[in-house]
Amino acid sequence: IPVIDDFKQRFGLDDFIVVADSGFMIKRNIGLLRSGGYQFIVGGRIKKVAKDVEQWIQSIPHEDGQYHEKKLENGDRLIVTYSSKRAAKDAYNRNKGVERLRKAYASGKITKDKINKRGYSKFLKIDNDVSVCICEEKIKEDEVWDGLKGYVTNTSLPPSEVVAQYKGLWVVEKAFRISKGTLETRPVFHFTEKRIEAHVCLCFVAYKVYKELERIIGTLGLKISVDTVIKIAKTITTIRLRLPLNDEIITRTMMLTPEHRSLMPLFDHLGV
Repeated sequence: IPVIDDFKQRFGLDDFIVVADSGFMIKRNIGLLRSGGYQFIVGGRIKKVAKDVEQWIQSIPHEDGQYHEKKLENGDRLIVTYSSKRAAKDAYNRNKGVERLRKAYASGKITKDKINKRGYSKFLKIDNDVSVCICEEKIKEDEVWDGLKGYVTNTSLPPSEVVAQYKGLWVVEKAFRISKGTLETRPVFHFTEKRIEAHVCLCFVAYKVYKELERIIGTLGLKISVDTVIKIAKTITTIRLRLPLNDEIITRTMMLTPEHRSLMPLFDHLGV
C-alpha cells in the first residue's frame, strides 16, 4: 500500500484502479486495498468459492463473448466468461499432464521423490503411501471448469471493460520478461548504488528503444518480431570504402539473403 500511495501521489493520479492476477487474490491483500479505499480488478479463483456461487458458475451457458455477473456477499462483483479457445487449451494441458502421470506411475507404485510433485499430481489418489492410481473422478470434476475464467472487482465498470483491463496484464508481464531476459536487467553485477542505478537506467532506455522498434515494425505491417529483427540485423554487414583519389567515403550495406532483404522497409524507414 505505501508503494501504491507513493505512486499515486508522485504522478497525480485520481482515477486509480489496481489490476492483478489471481495470485494476488488473498483476503489480506484485498483487505489492504479496501482499507486504503482503492478500487481493484483481480483474477477470481472460481474453483474456491461458496457452494451457491459454484452452482451459479456451473449453470453459465458455454457461449463465447458473453459476460455473466453475480454480486458477492461482501459487495464485490464476480464476472465470469467462457472461451471455447481457452476450453480447448485447458483440455489439452490436462490430457498432456494426465498422460505423463500414466507413464510415470504405470507400475502402480509411487516413489518418495514423487510424492510432493505438484501440477497434475492432484489427479492422483494415494493409498498406504505406496499404491497409486489415476483418479478418473477428479479428472471429470476438473473438466467442468474448462474455458471458464473469473474476475472479481469492486468497480462500477461494465463487465467488458473489467475483462479488457485484466487482459492488459500481458503487457506488464511481457515487459518484465523482456527486461529480465532479452535486456538482462537481472542479475545485477554491480555493487555501488551509482553503478546499479546506471545499469537500471541503461536497461530502461534499451527497453524504450525496443518498444519503439516494435511500434515501427507494427506501423510498417511487418510480420516479424523485434527479437527476430535483432537476430537478422546482427548478420548484416556494412562496408565503408575510402576512395584514394578524392578521399570520398562510400558506405554500402550488404543485403545478401532473403532474410536480410525482408528488413529493407525497416531500414528505409529508419534512413539506414
